[in-house]
Amino acid sequence: MKYVIALLTALACAAATPRAPATAVPLGFVYLSDVAPTIVQDIRYTGSHNLVGRPLPGYLAPACILSKPAAFALAKAQQELLPAGLSLRVYDCYRPERAVKALLAWSRNASDQRMKTEYYPRVDKTRLFALGYLSEQSPHARGSSVDLTVERLTAATPTPWIAGEHSCIAPFIARYHDGSIDMGTSYDCMDPLSRADAHAGAVAGMHRAMVRDLMQRYGFKPAGDLWWSFVLVAEPFPKTAFDFPITAK
Repeated sequence: MKYVIALLTALACAAATPRAPATAVPLGFVYLSDVAPTIVQDIRYTGSHNLVGRPLPGYLAPACILSKPAAFALAKAQQELLPAGLSLRVYDCYRPERAVKALLAWSRNASDQRMKTEYYPRVDKTRLFALGYLSEQSPHARGSSVDLTVERLTAATPTPWIAGEHSCIAPFIARYHDGSIDMGTSYDCMDPLSRADAHAGAVAGMHRAMVRDLMQRYGFKPAGDLWWSFVLVAEPFPKTAFDFPITAK
């Protein structure tokens, strides 16, 4: 009888002990929303408003996941912007390796041109990797790279996106507006105009310099030469390509 009572007591104590919530990310990673909830998240590869026109493998939720150092550095950059009435808008963060491979396979499929008008109007998609617009060893898969821009806190609500209606290299007034400031092209525009040093207009040039300087102050550097892409200088996993899926918290 004493044994039964002791067993029941132990079970009751175990049931009453709070358990740590299950995590959907590996050790060393965090959801950006837990660290910097005011940063706007517009994770394009979860849906169809992107370069390939469909969700990429591994993107199961529209969530930004980053290594802890990258997330906390981004949070500091956001704190500098907020008093000026500005906010970061992130388009892509950690990218599973399976998604990187899917992009490579897509680029080799010359028959699929449905997103050409909007995203690569002047470039042969089969040369996107060779020309450096995309990388087979994407820093996104290492978890410390982010694609982003800046928007005004008073920005109007984005209009519904319609595939093929806008060109990423059109003048600012004619491009699709998601609320972000003029950066010379839309995000993920595979065009020479998206190169960080391209002459995209005086306003766009000023905005690009502002974003680049902001990111460098908080420990990032350009990842490649596209205006939206940055990677943490002291990334914690510089040689590891991860492939865990992006899921909701």
